[in-house]
Amino acid sequence: MWEKIAAHICETTGETFSIDNRRSVSGGCINQGYSISSSSRTYFVKINQASQVAMFEAEALGLEQMGETQTIRVPEPICWGTEGNSAYIVLEWLDLGGRGGDRAWEEMGRKLAAMHKYTPPNPPLLRGGEEPNSTLLRGVFGWEINNTIGSTIQINNWTANWAEFWAEHRIGYQLKLARRRGGHFPQGERLLEMIPELLAGYEPQPSLVHGDLWGGNAGVTSAGEPVIFDPAAYFGDREVDIAMTELFGGFPAQFYRGYNQVWSLDSGYEERKTLYNLYHILNHFNLFGGSYESQANQMISRIRV
Repeated sequence: MWEKIAAHICETTGETFSIDNRRSVSGGCINQGYSISSSSRTYFVKINQASQVAMFEAEALGLEQMGETQTIRVPEPICWGTEGNSAYIVLEWLDLGGRGGDRAWEEMGRKLAAMHKYTPPNPPLLRGGEEPNSTLLRGVFGWEINNTIGSTIQINNWTANWAEFWAEHRIGYQLKLARRRGGHFPQGERLLEMIPELLAGYEPQPSLVHGDLWGGNAGVTSAGEPVIFDPAAYFGDREVDIAMTELFGGFPAQFYRGYNQVWSLDSGYEERKTLYNLYHILNHFNLFGGSYESQANQMISRIRV
């Protein structure tokens, strides 16, 4: 497999590359990660089952699209594919672990806000293939393909209305999966019926979002440059990213200060935050079970019109 990966790197980059050193590194919760290097170059490789190659293809597409905005640094995808029973993706190696301090986190906030200002360059087709008319253009949410949030399929069907998108393709879909897993969410249907009212009058710009922006998917290079990685990208309300940064411990205060310097959050964010983070807690129940069921139910009970 490793010879095939090295050959694929050579074919893609047009440069000679042979693996002189390979070591295991963290690859996240669901993948095996490796550093592979020659005398002059190092790459990061993630390995999973061959059936998961579409996950890597979607990750590469998300990273490419985020990189094209020329805002915040993301690792460049080099190549991806399958060999035998394994799927792989090769990414630019970034030397993470730099502290960066207040300046780096403030810069991360500013650059994320700049990325969030990126909207779909061409109006996508909605479901059924119809072109969105000019009155719908401001609210076209979704992405070119489905991708994954963790290892869960994330549905990205283009949808003209944000409340509909969030109710159907985010909360509703996760609740359906959770019930299949045996989860009990007695107020789930009530919440789905409430979402149009909860988001009534709120018309967010469709922003390119990272989609899974917690502390484990953000860092600072040894040179002090902020980086985000492992996206679950789509075009949605920018607040979904900001909400998730607060979910598992929160980012430093300097991050939020930098973000608001470029694009202040809209009024009502504090009320929408719980609804947006519920998506991730439901997904954690679907992935890991355990106490995430009770946490999700507590969040549902707190959401009021």
